[in-house]
Amino acid sequence: MEKKIVEKKTRILLYFVIVVFLILISRLAYMQLIETERFETYSKQNHMRLNPIAAPRGEIYDRKGVKIVGNKPVYTVSLVYLGLKDTDQVVNRVAGILGMDPKEIMKKLEDQQLTLYQPVRLATDIPLETVSVLEEQRLDLPGVVIDVEPVRNYPFKSMLSHVLGYVQEIKQEQLKKNSENGYRLGDMYGQDGLENAFETYLKGINGARQVEVDAQARPVRDLGVKDPVPGHNLTLTIDFEVQKAAEEALERQVMAMRKLGHEAKGGATVAIDVRSGAVLAMASYPTYEPSIWINGLSQAQWQDLQKSGALPNRTLQVYAPGSTFKMVVAAAALDTGKVSPSYTISDPGYYSFSRTIIKDSVPGGHGRVEMLEAIQQSCNTYFITLGHRFLGVDLISKYARMFGFGELTGIDIPGELKGTVPTPEYKYKRNKEYLDTIYDPQIIEEKYKPLIKNAKTVEERESLGEAKEKELKRLQNEYNSRTWDLNWQVYDTLNMSIGQGYNSYTPLQLANYTAMLANGGVRWKPYLVEKIVSHDGKVVKEFKPTKVDELEIKPEVFKVIQEGMRLVATNGTAAGTFRNFPIPVAGKTGTAQVTGRDDHGLFVGYAPYDNPEIAVATVIDYGGHGGTASAPVARDIFAAYFGIETSTAPQVVYSTD
Repeated sequence: MEKKIVEKKTRILLYFVIVVFLILISRLAYMQLIETERFETYSKQNHMRLNPIAAPRGEIYDRKGVKIVGNKPVYTVSLVYLGLKDTDQVVNRVAGILGMDPKEIMKKLEDQQLTLYQPVRLATDIPLETVSVLEEQRLDLPGVVIDVEPVRNYPFKSMLSHVLGYVQEIKQEQLKKNSENGYRLGDMYGQDGLENAFETYLKGINGARQVEVDAQARPVRDLGVKDPVPGHNLTLTIDFEVQKAAEEALERQVMAMRKLGHEAKGGATVAIDVRSGAVLAMASYPTYEPSIWINGLSQAQWQDLQKSGALPNRTLQVYAPGSTFKMVVAAAALDTGKVSPSYTISDPGYYSFSRTIIKDSVPGGHGRVEMLEAIQQSCNTYFITLGHRFLGVDLISKYARMFGFGELTGIDIPGELKGTVPTPEYKYKRNKEYLDTIYDPQIIEEKYKPLIKNAKTVEERESLGEAKEKELKRLQNEYNSRTWDLNWQVYDTLNMSIGQGYNSYTPLQLANYTAMLANGGVRWKPYLVEKIVSHDGKVVKEFKPTKVDELEIKPEVFKVIQEGMRLVATNGTAAGTFRNFPIPVAGKTGTAQVTGRDDHGLFVGYAPYDNPEIAVATVIDYGGHGGTASAPVARDIFAAYFGIETSTAPQVVYSTD
């Protein structure tokens, strides 16, 4: 009996052993015969790497061939995740050499989901001394790779920075959207300006190098190289000399206004070819160097940049236009036949309606003035009279839109605001949203909800309920007392007529509007890129002027306005700036009031008066009078465009507007 049990157990064990061997043999046969190719690939991947070679981004040139943005070779450091147990030690060591936080490096690895054998860029543009230290410690830094890659080079530092934008490592959301377009983590990607708008043209096609590596991911030998294809180059409409003059003049005038006691936060200016819409200069101050973004900014650096005021591109931000808007009112009044150029008023120095009094720029007034004199001397009373007695909000709004205000120009770069042409509907919606926010009864409900819930007695609960109802009633009464301002009032029309109130437009729109005044009503789409050219010189794409509209305004209307603007520069509010200037200029100064702060100073103008080529719009934030702060910037731009020698001394010519 016992012998039979032993034999049975032996047979079971034997069967088990046979089954195990059959499984092992089957698995071995499967791996050797069927999956040979797959495991051969794995083997190669363990000792071969396909290292991407970054393609140089396309370069950017001005209209005359001056290189504004190029590339330069720099050392980069990457870390290949090998799945080793001592990864933390490698990270800490390389972080110490590069002066980085180890947590920052680990986050980069985790962002790539710790993918084996994939390099993660840690630092760009590292000095040769650091490269030497890394090379000396190579044996202790498995997975660390040093490469030479092209990065952006800006020979003129901060010039044109707001237009160019900047490049930075691709963000996760951008990578998800562009993963099928050959992007990988660590690639550079245009984040703003032209770099962003023309990313697909500028990027180029990465190459690759196949290398054999040892167990520590150190290169042993090259097995082949596929050369990268550089990105396409951009030729801009920008004129380098005009741009240089614009940026220097902006900075100079901001500093000059500060010395005069003005807040003068910054400024913006745009110069446009009136015959095509080509942007000749586009400058915003303060500015920044795009190169600061290449290695990424720390939180402290980001905060400093924000505090500096350099981040917004002021040419695409909105401002009240002030008196530079008066030509819209003049065009509306003349074109509709409401008044003739000879229409005259007597200006006592203010305009009074009901309890609203708006003062003119000259104490005591301008006396008797007609249209040309009103433009020349920037007479508020004259244009308020036109707006109030003859036009009204609807006609002014209509003509403002005809000149392109309140809509995007379609410029090549992102970030443009469309501004606001005031209407009764706009005012109602804007003020209603504001009142509903500050007089929201839910605020009081939320205040009393926990108090009533936690009340210990019925009397306390009732008392709190009564207090809540009183506050709600008071809030409703305050709300009702403010609702009168939801509707359009006469004073809104008065303010609108002189470019104040709810009017808000960008310097780019003002420049385009000025170009329309100069060329007789043709609205061109502003553009920055003239053509896209491949690295071997072939034109990939060319951009031609695009006519957006041509106003059906009587030619004689433009002639009157142009003559008035010419008088501004010869014997009006900008005469001091353009006295003895060899090219005839037409322009208009503007001073936009800001409640509780300094005024914005504006100037719009074009030249030559008798054969217009270039239009300019300039604003100095909180810089005071437009003729004092902004007109000198336009003067320097005109001088650079026409090749006229001009003084580099601060241009401070006092003006009443």
